[in-house]
Order: sequence, then structure tokens, then C-alpha cells
Amino acid sequence: MGKYVLKTDPENKKLHIYLEGTFSNEDGLRSIQAYQQVVNPIVPSEYELQIDCRKLNVTAPDVVPLLESCFVMFKSDGFQQVTLALENNPLLKMQLSRLGRKAGLESMLIVPSFQA
Repeated sequence: MGKYVLKTDPENKKLHIYLEGTFSNEDGLRSIQAYQQVVNPIVPSEYELQIDCRKLNVTAPDVVPLLESCFVMFKSDGFQQVTLALENNPLLKMQLSRLGRKAGLESMLIVPSFQA
């Protein structure tokens, strides 16, 4: 089961998303609804999106289209920067990089961890 936590940091203009585990389509749909509720009251173009994927598992092929739609959503929301924290998982890094490119998310960076 996939877990997610969303936190807005208005002072530093950052939206933090923490992802963990293996997401099913149902988990993904719930996380998208939660994301939309958090994003609606802010102006994404003024924010950086930081997604912590260090405890996320590689996405199953049947869930990849849903993940790809998330990347398209991040692009259309217009965040200043989208940064993914990811370490020691080359398969997941390849998967997320490919999906980011496919969605046209030029502002995406993959880093080992976030700066404190």
C-alpha cells in the first residue's frame, strides 16, 4: 500500500509531498484528490514542489499511466521547480526521469536529498 503526506510551507513557498511504498491505482487516485485540495488555495507558479521519493517503490506497469498523469498535472499547475529526492534506486530513477521527460516537465530535478 502506498502512503503519502502533503504539507504546504507558505513561508518558504514550498509544497512538500512524501511518498512511501507501492501505489495501487486506488492509492494514486486518493493521493491526486488530496493533492488537488492542497494546491487549490495556493498559486503554484509561486511555489517549488518537493517530492520525497526515497521510500517509494518502482511503479507497477498498470499504475504507470496514473503516475504519468501526475507529472502532466505538475507541469500544467506551473510550479517554479519540481524536485524529486531519490537515492539508491536506479530503476525508479530511470522510471521517474522518463515519465518527467514524456510529460514535458523541463523544470524537474532529481537529487539524493533535500537541503535543510
